[in-house]
Amino acid sequence: MSKSIKMLAAFGFVAVVSACTSGQTEEEFVVVEPEPISVEPVYTGKYK
Repeated sequence: MSKSIKMLAAFGFVAVVSACTSGQTEEEFVVVEPEPISVEPVYTGKYK
């Protein structure tokens, strides 16, 4: 009986460890440079 309990505990431990490590994947992060909302006005002269 003791061997069967140890085998069941070992199998359960292996199952839990494999289930926890299979879900860990690296996520990809995409960085997009935002465009300016508006362009600052450029001085072109007094009456232009």
